[in-house]
Amino acid sequence: MREEMAQREAAELLRGHRKPRSPHGWGLLVALWLLAFYEPVVTEGHLRRKNLEFIFIRFSAWEFAGCDKLWAGLVTTLCHRIRQHFGALPLSVFHVLGSRPRFASGFSQREWILKKGTCLRLWGLLLLLAAGIAILLVALLVPGIKDHHALKVVGSAVASLSGSSLVLGALSILKNFVVSEKKKIERLTNSDRFAGQLGFMSKIREEVEVLVDFLAFMEVFERRRLRVVLEITSLDLCYPEKVAGVFNAMATLLSDANAPFIFLLAVDPSVIVPCLEQTGCMKGLADNGYLYLNRAVSLPFSIPEMGARSRLRSVEAAIQTREDLLYRIIAGNVAKTRGLPPAPGWKEADSEAVAWIHEAFRCLHDGSDVLCRYLPANGASVRRIVNTIPITLRLLLHRSGAAGILSPRAAAAWVVLADRWPCRLSWTLQCLEDSGQSVPAPDSWGKPLWSIFREHAAELSALRQPLAKVLSLDGDPELFQAFLGRDFPFGAGEARELLGVTVNLDHSIRHQMGLLRALEPL
Repeated sequence: MREEMAQREAAELLRGHRKPRSPHGWGLLVALWLLAFYEPVVTEGHLRRKNLEFIFIRFSAWEFAGCDKLWAGLVTTLCHRIRQHFGALPLSVFHVLGSRPRFASGFSQREWILKKGTCLRLWGLLLLLAAGIAILLVALLVPGIKDHHALKVVGSAVASLSGSSLVLGALSILKNFVVSEKKKIERLTNSDRFAGQLGFMSKIREEVEVLVDFLAFMEVFERRRLRVVLEITSLDLCYPEKVAGVFNAMATLLSDANAPFIFLLAVDPSVIVPCLEQTGCMKGLADNGYLYLNRAVSLPFSIPEMGARSRLRSVEAAIQTREDLLYRIIAGNVAKTRGLPPAPGWKEADSEAVAWIHEAFRCLHDGSDVLCRYLPANGASVRRIVNTIPITLRLLLHRSGAAGILSPRAAAAWVVLADRWPCRLSWTLQCLEDSGQSVPAPDSWGKPLWSIFREHAAELSALRQPLAKVLSLDGDPELFQAFLGRDFPFGAGEARELLGVTVNLDHSIRHQMGLLRALEPL
């Protein structure tokens, strides 16, 4: 979007159009002058302008999840960012003196029309103020007229009335400068007495309409189109009624056909749809959350499955966040190069652990390694795997004899297995435990986990209903078969060693499965 802005800006300048301006520096004085004494006009030339500016506003719903009215947080964030972008003074003056642009009649290219009524009122007040002050001075200073109290009263009254009108206008601007739109809305939402009245939403709507009119004014002033882009994230972490409130706020902001708002809604439909179906906003839509989304979203875009390059870039970005590992390996190399003693706390075991961790990360990031095929497409899951591997390897090195059985690549593959298929892996481990194969015996040490899972797959299928939510956590079942059956054929002995250091597998899942298996014979 930023590239599109730059390209359109350059194209407009090549066509010979006037350069855009901003309400900062000298442009602020020009904007205030036009706000006070001129009315903007939307001409044919303005409608033909192709250059535009996107004003990006990020709204994380999770930050406002604790408040009673999440949608109010969306509106206050919008008001605050627009005020911050253009400055408090232009918006305050617009509240008092500004006007919404009107469309030109015919093909006139005149973008600013003098406010004759405002100018006449201002000159009239200034003339009355000057006349009142002159009469008062004459009554106070000229000899022979000092005793005329009536003249003093007339002069004082005229000066006071005209001066008070000017002072009231200045105070209104000062009030809007000090009390922002965000504070006004927060004050309205905090008032329990007012929140129950019918005029509550109309007050919020008025504040939004002022912002829309102000943006329309700034479009003519800046000589380009303006679009406010609201990026809404983390909505799938909030309560269902809060989710419905944000959708209602979006509908309110977009109710005006000319509203300059663009909403980028980044959500997981599988989470949002049940939230919407639990609220009352589904009445009349057959309780179908997908139908509601289709009506609310005008341009759906489902992110395609992540490719091999994107997966590797995601792993690389997650690895680069582990600054502790990078610092330790660099400090160790510098100490060895200069012949210095190791840093405090730098032990041989720690050095070996860092070497193992880097080897595991190398396998994850190697495009030729089959392990990268099984990395999840979700960036959060990739970061979770990258954060888990160092802990697993350090615990593994502390266990006697584990280093001789397993490699860093195998440990990394086990972490990926526990993250991608927690239900199927937990079921396999529980069956292994129940059958007594977790006891180290020569005949059962090398039995593949895939054969154990295949033996008890029918039993897992029979328990689909009580384990439905846990099964939904698993990835592609065919990839699970390829992972355990072909690429990483872990045995029972390896599983026994790794189970004691597995920190990214919820052991309560195995406990639930153990109870279900124990109750089935009863």
